[in-house]
Amino acid sequence: MTNSISNLELPHSVSLLEKMAAESIENGPFTYVHSGSGNEITLKANIDAFESWQIVPKYLNDVSIRDTSSKILDTTFPNSFALAPVGVQSIFHPEGELASARAAAHYGVPFIASTFTSHSLEEIATHLGDTPRWFQLYWSKDEELAISMVKRAEKAGYSAIVITVDTSLIGNRERDLNNGYSPLKLGKGSANYINDPVFLERFKTRPSSDDKGVIEKIGDVLFNPSLTWEDLRTIKKHTSLPILLKGILHEEDASKAMDYGVDGLIVSNHGGRQLDGCISSLEALPPIADVIQGRMPILLDSGIRRGSDVIKARALGASAVLLGRPFVYGLAIAGEQGVRQVLKNFINDIDTSLALTGCTSMSQVNKSLIRRKK
Repeated sequence: MTNSISNLELPHSVSLLEKMAAESIENGPFTYVHSGSGNEITLKANIDAFESWQIVPKYLNDVSIRDTSSKILDTTFPNSFALAPVGVQSIFHPEGELASARAAAHYGVPFIASTFTSHSLEEIATHLGDTPRWFQLYWSKDEELAISMVKRAEKAGYSAIVITVDTSLIGNRERDLNNGYSPLKLGKGSANYINDPVFLERFKTRPSSDDKGVIEKIGDVLFNPSLTWEDLRTIKKHTSLPILLKGILHEEDASKAMDYGVDGLIVSNHGGRQLDGCISSLEALPPIADVIQGRMPILLDSGIRRGSDVIKARALGASAVLLGRPFVYGLAIAGEQGVRQVLKNFINDIDTSLALTGCTSMSQVNKSLIRRKK
């Protein structure tokens, strides 16, 4: 198996990308990105939800010049998408997040760095140049550590904090459990911890990434089942950066987010990797959009595979979307060049889909262009 292929033309379809990725890396890492939790009902629902909506295009419009961009929290998304926060990317390719960051920078695609990365948030930032970057935070049991990571993100030029709220515990990911595979136990996601001054204070000597004590300590603090809405007040005291909540699916939570001064929402079910049997992200989007009424940006995560998905998400109320698994498959196949090709294909697909819908800009995409399939 190899993922150092050069001058490779990657397929455009995600199903073929999956097949090539499965052939390029070991089964443990591939299953980790490809699988969902439980019986994978929600994983499948994320894809099926897009098939239940149909675009109704309008023709005889001059679409020779198009603008696929969106502006969110003073950040321009050139093609109305960003790279989702995917952790432990070194299990897919030795350069991991650095390769993905360089590919994102090549096209100016905003990059959301995970807490649970193979390279530190500071190192990732150096590979992004001027490309917009946000930092995704797992608000750990160790509040001082969480605040330290936020301060580091500010210093490294990240322009927003994305707090993941759907991981009070890790989902029951049966395929990973059957494989006995855990990147955490291999020390693959520890870079942001072993480079954090607060975390290092917990050790007498500087530990390595695969130090057993480090792995145990991260496991102890990574998830925080006691996290509540009131904790948002704490983080807002320690940063001036805008705060987005990732993992919102219920419209009552969307309303509460506004009450607590949140700056944006990411409608997501963690790619079907947390609660199996819960609503698909796309189905959750319209009720949330109805509550928000444009008062804050809404991004959609989970199930995005092609340009027409972006049009549908936009029509149902999303300001932009996050791309996850497809770019990881490209990374697994051919590193930075693989991610670049996936992004190039996706950008072209978005542009084509916008034109064939009969629109010249994303601002023209609305509910009038979509119908639920009967």
